[in-house]
This record gives sequence, C-alpha cells and structure tokens, in this order.
Amino acid sequence: MLSFPRPDRSIRMEDLQAGRAVSRRYRNRRIGEFLKELDLTEGRSTGIPKVLRVMQANSSPKPRFESDDERSSFLIRLPVHEDFVKEHGPEFTPQVTPQVEKLLEVITGEHSRQELQQRLGLSDREYFRKTFLQPAIAEEVVELTIPDKPRSRLQKYRLTNKGKAWLKGRQI
Repeated sequence: MLSFPRPDRSIRMEDLQAGRAVSRRYRNRRIGEFLKELDLTEGRSTGIPKVLRVMQANSSPKPRFESDDERSSFLIRLPVHEDFVKEHGPEFTPQVTPQVEKLLEVITGEHSRQELQQRLGLSDREYFRKTFLQPAIAEEVVELTIPDKPRSRLQKYRLTNKGKAWLKGRQI
C-alpha cells in the first residue's frame, strides 16, 4: 500500500513498527471530520495497530513500513502468509496502485523510461520514477532488461510473468 503524502512527521517509523501510530496533528481537520461523518474513517488512529494485531493473530509475517529520506511517500508492505502462497502459488495476483495499473496497461514489450513517460503523458521524470516505476519494480510486476546495470542508457523495462498474470486476471 503506497500513500502520498507521508505520515505526519510527529509519527516516527519506530512507533509505526511497534503499533503506536498516534498523530499529534491533523493535516486537514475538515476533511477528517467529513470522512468520519460518512463512516469512511474512524479518525482514532486505530488502523495500523489493528493491522499489526490481525497479522500477528493469523501468524502472518510482520508488515514493513518504509519512507524515503524526505518522507514524501509512505509504503506499507504486507507480506503474504506462506499458506496463501502454497494454496495459490508464487505467481498470485498482486495488489497494485492505480498508477502502477496505468503503467502496466501501456507496456507492450520492452520500453525505455522516456517511452513509458510519453505513453502515460507524464513529463516529470522524478514523479514517474517514484510514483509509477519504483512501486511496479518493488511489486515485481515490471523488471529491468539490464538488471545488473540499472542506470544504463540502454535500460528498458518490461512486464514480468506476475505483471502479465495481473493484467490477464483483471480482464476476466
């Protein structure tokens, strides 16, 4: 699960890992109150502790919380329980963000970064890299054609079998 923007700076990554994710500030109180009225959020900072409790209760691996140095984004990796992998196989359909979904839809072979940005109508290289490309690579739905030289000027990107399976499963 990828979130923009980051968690509030008052929340430390160590606290997230321990299940203590109580923010001292609201980013936008009006939006928060509106979402609570619609029953779309509790507004009590119970989500992360609940995730940790449920994953521990069913013996799942612990989630991993990640953020970049600027904390411009927040990524929660929820590892798949080994029994699920045994039942569904290692190529199960991943959950992808809307941005990664758009990226998968435009890949028809091997493409350079510039080609992919053009196909998506994006001009900001850094935004594309952080929001589309890196999450797709992290989810293992897109791979580099020259993995040992990620900065090569000849680098291209293509769908993995997992990415192809995700697209195929979505079309059913």
